[in-house]
Amino acid sequence: MGPTDDQDEMIARRLAAVHARIRAAAVRAGRAPEQIRLLAVSKTHEEAAIRAAYAAGQRAFGESYVQEAIAKIPRLADLTEIDWHFIGQVQANKTRRIATHFHWVHGLADPEHARRLSEQRPADWPALQVCIQVNLSGESTKGGVEPDQVQSLIEHCAALPGLQVRGLMTLPAPVEGEAAQRIPFRALRLLRDRLATPERPLDCLSMGMSDDLEAAILEGATLVRIGTAVFGARNIG
Repeated sequence: MGPTDDQDEMIARRLAAVHARIRAAAVRAGRAPEQIRLLAVSKTHEEAAIRAAYAAGQRAFGESYVQEAIAKIPRLADLTEIDWHFIGQVQANKTRRIATHFHWVHGLADPEHARRLSEQRPADWPALQVCIQVNLSGESTKGGVEPDQVQSLIEHCAALPGLQVRGLMTLPAPVEGEAAQRIPFRALRLLRDRLATPERPLDCLSMGMSDDLEAAILEGATLVRIGTAVFGARNIG
């Protein structure tokens, strides 16, 4: 068995272990595991690792760095069922590349970025699926909009033809213990419940990562963003 085979097998095992964690947390929450989607965070990882995850059944992949992603995505075009999610900070000078390479954006927090993404989305493509990033901690260093600004941003996005608002996303500060981890996730779910309408159900709650996915699922996550637990440590440098 060569190095590539070793990597393929390791990633397949890691994916299976993450799915087992998702199932166990869903059972605890009284939810169907099928309600929770796994987004494999592939930023800094090579195409071979993405191909290994795809071969093991993974279809949704998350990238944070635009330059890295737009180099990878064309080289993986033969993986026809792949679903690309941009999970980094949206910047005005990168909106065109995001709009023309991704299916989803997590972390939208600026009306002007929303306008640019909509205008730059090819008109004959499906709408870009977006989650509004919410800053629940009030920290100025954190991305996202304040909870009381979410409604107006949703309405702004709803008027843009190139976007479809799918839900909310948050990235809370790491804390120890499941009870403490659940607090911001519960706050996001309650905010979603207040803002959802029959016409706009906000069916996606993008929250939870490798260290806190159980807490997120217990509070209603429908998508967990998992990097390390699938691919191992990031390739940096």
